[in-house]
Amino acid sequence: MTTPAPKKLYIKTWGCQMNEYDSRRMADVLAPLGYKPVEEADDADMVILNTCHIREKATDKVFSDLGRIRDNKMEKAARGEKMIVAVAGCVAQAEGEFIAKRAPYVDMVFGPQTYHLLPEMVVKATGQRVINTEFATENKFDTLPAESGNTGPAAHLSIQEGCDKFCTFCVVPYTRGAEFSRPLAAIIEEAKRMAGGGTKDITLLGQNVNAWHGENGETLGDLLYALHDIDGIAQLRYMTSHPRDMHDRLYDAHRDLPKVMPYVHLPIQSGSDAILKAMNRKHTAADYMEIITRLKKGRPDIAFSSDFIVGFPGESDSHFEETMALVGQVEFASSFSFKYSARPGTPAASMQGLVRDEVASERLARLQELLRKQAQDFNSACVGKTMDVVFSGTGSKDGQLYARTPYNQAIHVEAPARLFGQLARVEVTGAHANALTGRVATAETVLAA
Repeated sequence: MTTPAPKKLYIKTWGCQMNEYDSRRMADVLAPLGYKPVEEADDADMVILNTCHIREKATDKVFSDLGRIRDNKMEKAARGEKMIVAVAGCVAQAEGEFIAKRAPYVDMVFGPQTYHLLPEMVVKATGQRVINTEFATENKFDTLPAESGNTGPAAHLSIQEGCDKFCTFCVVPYTRGAEFSRPLAAIIEEAKRMAGGGTKDITLLGQNVNAWHGENGETLGDLLYALHDIDGIAQLRYMTSHPRDMHDRLYDAHRDLPKVMPYVHLPIQSGSDAILKAMNRKHTAADYMEIITRLKKGRPDIAFSSDFIVGFPGESDSHFEETMALVGQVEFASSFSFKYSARPGTPAASMQGLVRDEVASERLARLQELLRKQAQDFNSACVGKTMDVVFSGTGSKDGQLYARTPYNQAIHVEAPARLFGQLARVEVTGAHANALTGRVATAETVLAA
């Protein structure tokens, strides 16, 4: 009997690491149906756009991508072949009906809480259009198959989804739903499978990852202690955190656990208490600085990154200067910063006091220049230091391997191919705007996890 050829699955992933994890799990869900991931959409049997609603004009970008995919679908149809086109993720959740109306060639529209139902949706899509933007009542993680194959030397593990914070600028509570934490035992089991397959560097993911809690009141700090004891795991990271969810056990984990990397992504958005209040962040700039101080006390070499929104409604020159002052105090290793853009349906979208675009642009340029200098200074200060890294890819040049440093910097290292997938000690030899370069520190550098 001839084995049927695998069906080609192309998934384009937008935005956050949570979406990257979701895309990988979609591929796992579809594997029993004969789908195998490919790198190009042109001749795929199924194309999924896994979208993110955080960035400006996200819906326009969906239709830009769909225009190209429609042409591919028509070419296949002319040959008597079928292509299933799907839009998934947060844009699908927020604007599914609009997408379906404007793009009749899209076969499936589904939100991030429903991808465990993909096999059923694919079957339905062979004869009818599928739109599923409901928040599923069952736990999707309970119905997902085990990770297929090796997740690679460095991988993501989703432990928490959703958000209960309702920041006035943010769509996440409306597209991802309420906060949900996976059970402790399920996370440990998945982490052990990953470690058994060769994964040494694990990043825990969640919209508010430090809001994770176990069924018996365990915290993210407790989870890190449990993961720290798993053989094979060498490095642990987590993102994205919310200042309101910092807790004692998490501070202790950074102080006590060498496998927990000395780096925290902790978005503040603004350094002005007035703007933080308007954003419904429910913390102050002083609260944020207290967190920074306490983390540094337990782990003096710790570094930070953050997110900033410039030009939020009502932001004055003095409010912006408070943000600049806070950035000067913290000295971030890296950060993301954007001009405010309204998201339909969020409270901020109807706020008064809009900031003129040219003013917001000037402020953003000043902030980004300061953040760029801080990042460059941090990278430069790493030159000459030795760090333990897990080689997870090829470098930008022949004879190089790629890794993330403990501070989440990209580093390209002169190293033999045999070290791929291994934990090794490297010396940083060069600093650039967005990456470091290095070399293997000694002749024998493979470390036991």
